[in-house]
Amino acid sequence: MKVKSILTVTFAGIFYSSCNNGDKEYDASGAFESVETIISTESSGTLMQFDVEEGQTLNKGQWIGYVDSAQLFFRKQQLEAQIASTVSQQPDIPVQIASLQSQLDEAVKNQQRMINLVKANAATQQQLDDANTQVDVIKKQIEAQKSALGITSVTLTKNVAPLQRQIDQTNDQLKKCKIINPIHGTVLTKYSQNHEVVNPGKALYKIAETDTLILRAYVTGSQLTQIKLGQKVKVRSDEGTNKYREYSGIVYWISDKSEFTPKTIPTKDERADLVYAIKVRVANDGFLKIGMYGEVKF
Repeated sequence: MKVKSILTVTFAGIFYSSCNNGDKEYDASGAFESVETIISTESSGTLMQFDVEEGQTLNKGQWIGYVDSAQLFFRKQQLEAQIASTVSQQPDIPVQIASLQSQLDEAVKNQQRMINLVKANAATQQQLDDANTQVDVIKKQIEAQKSALGITSVTLTKNVAPLQRQIDQTNDQLKKCKIINPIHGTVLTKYSQNHEVVNPGKALYKIAETDTLILRAYVTGSQLTQIKLGQKVKVRSDEGTNKYREYSGIVYWISDKSEFTPKTIPTKDERADLVYAIKVRVANDGFLKIGMYGEVKF
């Protein structure tokens, strides 16, 4: 996204000659401009849909089209199938040691029986020792089985992780295939058309933010002491014959370099050769347009 501020084109001299008779009711004058944003693609492919026209007003977050994402969608499905296949190989530890657990239960019962028989002098100590050994052997077999199955499970889980990261990456690429307008404004220029093949960084359209406009005005050196950053000023624009619409503005930039007075911009002191540019931020009620003439009263 490339953002730049532009100065709008010249004004008609006839308007100024009619306004310059007598004392001026303003301290500075200039033109309304806006911040322009060039919206570009973030993915490559065919522009399947692109609902934008020059002069159209777009809202922030408005969905206006998309780039072909079929191949990315198929890739995502393939990765999901790989994950499902890998997960299906996960061992069910309780099921796989069930038979050994049954053997252990029987061995424990036999062990207890031998203990009772030995107490009743109906069995030998050797028989009890054999029963104890049998229980210990089965327990060790169960632990070994659990360890082996646990290692297998961990390995499969690790194999799934990179596949999931690839899905996350694909989801991000799919998201970038959608063209979402980032700011509220008016489309100034359309650079692309439906069914064009685009690449990342390809300019699609230029939009100007119109909720707030910027009045670039010019003041003389003697007026610099009357203004400061953050100062609230009155701004007015022509609304018809001898009619003006008034707004409140805030000075947010003052040039630190002087320049020759633009021929199309009158100043309070017509004899001044060098002036300083200032920028006043003005909330737009819908009547202000880029390129309109504006006046500032300190």
